[in-house]
Amino acid sequence: MNLILVGISHRTAPVEVRERMNISESRLRAALEDLVAARGIREGLILSTCNRTDLAAMADEGVEAEAWVRRFLAAYHRCDLSAYEQHLYWLRGREVVRHLFRVASSLDSMILGEPQILGQFKQAYQTAIEAGALNGVLQEISEQALAVGRRVRRETGLGASAVSVSYAAVELARKIFGSLEGKTVFILGAGKMSELAARHLVSGGARSILVANRTYDRAAELAAAFKGAAVPFDTLFDRLGQADIVISSTGSPGYLITREHAERLLIGRKQRPMFFVDIAVPRDVDPAVNELDNCFVYDIDDLEQVVAANRKQREREAVWAEQIVEQEVDRTMRRLAHKELAPTIVALEQRLERIRKAEIERFRGRLGDLSDQQREAVEALTRGMLNKILHEPITQMKSGAGNPEHGAFVQLVRRIFGVND
Repeated sequence: MNLILVGISHRTAPVEVRERMNISESRLRAALEDLVAARGIREGLILSTCNRTDLAAMADEGVEAEAWVRRFLAAYHRCDLSAYEQHLYWLRGREVVRHLFRVASSLDSMILGEPQILGQFKQAYQTAIEAGALNGVLQEISEQALAVGRRVRRETGLGASAVSVSYAAVELARKIFGSLEGKTVFILGAGKMSELAARHLVSGGARSILVANRTYDRAAELAAAFKGAAVPFDTLFDRLGQADIVISSTGSPGYLITREHAERLLIGRKQRPMFFVDIAVPRDVDPAVNELDNCFVYDIDDLEQVVAANRKQREREAVWAEQIVEQEVDRTMRRLAHKELAPTIVALEQRLERIRKAEIERFRGRLGDLSDQQREAVEALTRGMLNKILHEPITQMKSGAGNPEHGAFVQLVRRIFGVND
């Protein structure tokens, strides 16, 4: 199996190098068509994201696939590839299969367990299919990588817990309210982290967004992005009581929301719970607010602790995910080896059968006239000898399927028995 992969990722290169080696989505199909048009390259797959570019290729036996891929990349990027050599990794055979399975399972992602990579891998696979670049073993491996990625998400908690501050806020809100359906979110300060948290809340079912910022135009701009409403900063307490969830990051020098403010808000809300996400430094919400019944305050340190705990949980789940990947790699390599082995077994049987028949024919004159019973005995005797000769090499080839040295052993058997490629 002449399977190779060359890649560059966040683990091996800074962003400016990854950008140089990136293959844009708009040019991906054409790149794949060019790759498999090269002599001896049967199949190709390219996965190119902001954090990685991986190119896998299946070549005919005896083809120097690495040399072909080097020339392709140098021509595509119009560069001397040696300048980037220190950032590239080259994999072959089983290691390619393992790498693709780990990538699809988000075990090689910058954020362990992030869900986007599985969708990106699926898109890369579909583009390769459309380009006619997958039609054999690499297609089977790619399909299995997607299946492994789904199995890891289904059977482990690798992606179950939040590992970003903004999403941790959403996770905590769900614990407090049970559901985010119909909840109102009030954003104080239109910073990037507040916007990101709000996006997660809206995707989780929050109903409406109110935005207050010292610069009203920025508040209006952010509110429009969520189809919400901007609130003049000096009137925020007139509307703050409508909010179930308050995300605050104003940069105010002192507490913007005090215990007294919160008490009045709760009275207006008839004691319905309020959740404050205070991601400002210095803090916007007085910690004493947390002492009130039905008020829940989490500052940036609280959220970071949640994120740290969740990261540890993902790392524990990753151990089981790695075991799943190894199981699937073993299974896939055995299956591919058995498929690859079938032509050799057939060729061995045909080779020895031709020899058997030729020898019978050569000795036919010496055997004289044989009865039907005698001819059947000769056939049975010679076939039995042939089967016994073949039994051990075929058994050894089958039992070693999937092992790294299996290919070399099969080639040795072919040479011993004179089976041509």
